[in-house]
Amino acid sequence: MRLTSLFALVLLAACQREATPAPGPRETGIQTSSGLERAAIETGVIADAAKIPAIGLYQRDHEAGRDLLCVIPAKNGDYRFGLEATFGEDQSCAGRGTARRAGDKLILSFSRSDHCIVVAQYDGDRISLPGVVDMKCADVCKGRGSLEGVSFPRVASDAASALQVRNGSGDPLCKPD
Repeated sequence: MRLTSLFALVLLAACQREATPAPGPRETGIQTSSGLERAAIETGVIADAAKIPAIGLYQRDHEAGRDLLCVIPAKNGDYRFGLEATFGEDQSCAGRGTARRAGDKLILSFSRSDHCIVVAQYDGDRISLPGVVDMKCADVCKGRGSLEGVSFPRVASDAASALQVRNGSGDPLCKPD
């Protein structure tokens, strides 16, 4: 009996490993959620969003309208953006401003609003606004429109496409510096 218990303890000790530390932030500022995801990025199976510029056109058509977001380079190395989200008749959000990357986040600072700043998630293929947006952003929307939870999938990865898109009034959505 003792020999069996001793054997079980030796076997258990052999199976135990030193705990591996949680993954820390990568040099790019992105913390991946799993070892599998890190391995996929390192082998090139999936793209590393930290290395994909946010420049381009993002668009989603839906039954209530169309959501557009264009991102172009700015002279200071950051970005400029234009956004329009339509939720039906007389319910929409629209604005322009500057944006900057912070790891897997895109920080949108709206011009002509009372300090509306939205921290969006950026994964290389999509820009997703959070489910809760500061109340200071209400002035970029009309009617019952809200920026909360709006998501913009990428449809083009170049500044030329972003500069060509027009808002609902026919004006350029993005304007260069």
